[in-house]
Amino acid sequence: MTADDSFGRLDDDDYPAYTMGRAAEMLGTTQGFLRAIGEARLITPLRSAGGHRRYSRYQLRIAARARELVDNGTSIEAACRIVILEDQLEEARRINAEYRNATPPKNT
Repeated sequence: MTADDSFGRLDDDDYPAYTMGRAAEMLGTTQGFLRAIGEARLITPLRSAGGHRRYSRYQLRIAARARELVDNGTSIEAACRIVILEDQLEEARRINAEYRNATPPKNT
């Protein structure tokens, strides 16, 4: 991989650029919280060649939403389920919008 290839990934939301320690620091949480939402299957961090967890910006946004819910009194398990359902709803809305845009209007 060249330096140009590496710089191109900086804009990739799915590139696992952040270590667990850095991710926890950015979110203002603990590494244990990240492990817990991983165990709840909200996010699955990629692993480096050495086996260390790596997180993407997309995963950090999901983790931040879960943390917001937990900070407001929701259990981790419930927060993870809520975030999953919110993500599914957003995807369904996106698919519906694509379908509406691709379907010609009916003449009545």
